[in-house]
Amino acid sequence: MMTIRNKIKIFITDNKITSWFYSFNNIDCEALLIHIPKQNKGGGEIVSHGTPYLRIHSQCLTGDVFGSKRCECGNQLHESIKIMTEQGGYIAYLPQEGRGIGLYNKLDAYALQDQGYDTFQANTLLGFPEDAREYHCVSEMLLTVGIEKVFLLTNNPDKHQALTDTGIVVEKVVSTSCFMGRDNQKYIQAKADIAKHAFGKVVSI
Repeated sequence: MMTIRNKIKIFITDNKITSWFYSFNNIDCEALLIHIPKQNKGGGEIVSHGTPYLRIHSQCLTGDVFGSKRCECGNQLHESIKIMTEQGGYIAYLPQEGRGIGLYNKLDAYALQDQGYDTFQANTLLGFPEDAREYHCVSEMLLTVGIEKVFLLTNNPDKHQALTDTGIVVEKVVSTSCFMGRDNQKYIQAKADIAKHAFGKVVSI
């Protein structure tokens, strides 16, 4: 049975936003659940009893940390944080670099993409599934902290299905913006055509 290992208060985004990082016992990966409460302009927490927003976010070193525009991961993460400071919510941060293939293999996939293959073709050419991720631990983490229903921030139908299959009620799906620029147009198009992602408004990056 999953239990809470630690709940740590951490100030994020230049120390302006209050968040709580949860780690867990009896979990099969080092996933985190990050609670970002609704907050006032000074970063103070506001108690909210409504349904929380949820972003299931796969770790992306190149996008989240270094700001790469080959993907929209970093932009989606920061958009989600902004929404949660206004509404309250959780980020399930999963160690799934490169849709689950790891950092070095992701860079190998980038090399294939530079030869003209799309993101899904590149993964399969390396001997991996188009998408090697699974999300069962997200529902376990949510239920462990007492969350049974969410507003899901995603463009990915697989994440919606995974939650509903494992006991979480998705009251509403809210599409994240489509952060598109010169370096990721083919990547975005492949996600729409092959993985059936349903994007929100287009934002140029």
